[in-house]
Amino acid sequence: MPFVSTIFDHVREHRRGMVVDLAFAVTWVAAVTALFDLLQGPTWAYHLSLFAGVVGYFGFFMSLEAALDADT
Repeated sequence: MPFVSTIFDHVREHRRGMVVDLAFAVTWVAAVTALFDLLQGPTWAYHLSLFAGVVGYFGFFMSLEAALDADT
């Protein structure tokens, strides 16, 4: 059971970050899905917009980290 305890330790250590990641992902997918349901855009644009969430996620959190580092 060391594998299971390792997973529990990892989740316990990174709980807040994992919740923030999940909230960002759910919000992004919900917004893009609602937008494309409303506009009836092409499937390739829908998938591209979902992928843009990955780029947006890293861009947002990297700039947030840089801003927090600049304050200290």
